[in-house]
Amino acid sequence: MQRDVSSCNTYNYGDALYWDARYVQDALSFDWYQRYSSLRPFVRSFVSTSSRVLMVGCGNSLMSEDMVNDGYEDIMNVDISSVAIEMMQTKYASVPQLKYMQMDVRDMSYFADDTFDTVIDKGTLDSLMCGSDALLSAPRMLGEVSRLIKPGGTYFLITYGDPKVRMPHLTRSAYNWNISLYIIPRPGFKRPESCSSSAKSCMEAIPITSEGMLPHDYVLEDPDSHFIYICKKKDEEEAQLPSYPLMADVVVMKSVDG
Repeated sequence: MQRDVSSCNTYNYGDALYWDARYVQDALSFDWYQRYSSLRPFVRSFVSTSSRVLMVGCGNSLMSEDMVNDGYEDIMNVDISSVAIEMMQTKYASVPQLKYMQMDVRDMSYFADDTFDTVIDKGTLDSLMCGSDALLSAPRMLGEVSRLIKPGGTYFLITYGDPKVRMPHLTRSAYNWNISLYIIPRPGFKRPESCSSSAKSCMEAIPITSEGMLPHDYVLEDPDSHFIYICKKKDEEEAQLPSYPLMADVVVMKSVDG
């Protein structure tokens, strides 16, 4: 596996000093990639409102606030930047559904195993993949995520990384994840009029080959799309079953709200 440099620049996004300086300079709320309004259909389908949620790399995003406004009851937010955490603790001091802690996602030993039903990651793995120690940081973070998710729980990853660069990291057997993939256009993307009637719904899971890649003839509607990986941790019964290669079948989504 190689370090992912497809969308990296000279900044070290895995460094707390970078993020502290950034939040000091710009305290305005900012959401990476997608706002909750775009992600809501996916969140509502895979995360019940009573779930205990861990938001990794929360920054000063409005995502958690929007989820609380949508009925979610328990969201723990962590970030490596003490500046961001102090800012958000002050902002949401009167919102009991939201909790904030300064923490490095590569070491979340403060939390016991199987603490959370869902972990949501909107760009945090991507940040670590841009660091000089990416090949150490990524498995440390993902190992912690897997440890913290209850059997049957979900790691909800929103990333710019296509399966070629993300699946090698996500498919380690130690994580015990069943993975389905969805693709969502970037905010503001407009389909050409000639394609509007034939465009597939973003709510349809994308077929994945036995190697964990997109089908060779699959064409991204938006070249700058974001990828959503739904990684469900196998429960004890599933973990006992023999492993099979990934199948190129579309996964039918079922809402957790019935």
